[in-house]
Amino acid sequence: MNKDQVKGQVKDIAGKVQEGAGKLVDSKEQQAKGAKLQVEGKIQKGFGDLKEVAKDARDAVTKAAKSKA
Repeated sequence: MNKDQVKGQVKDIAGKVQEGAGKLVDSKEQQAKGAKLQVEGKIQKGFGDLKEVAKDARDAVTKAAKSKA
């Protein structure tokens, strides 16, 4: 797991908490901010997932090249 995956997950959870708190106090502004934070978190986690896939692919290519040498 890389830092973007972790930070994205944290943002997503924080956004859920903020949205829930907004619902409790009937604040549309806090609900919207929470929803926005969730989207940001999902995007950042997705970017982290993509980086992880690229790293795994690079490692596989490197390993294959070394085994043929």
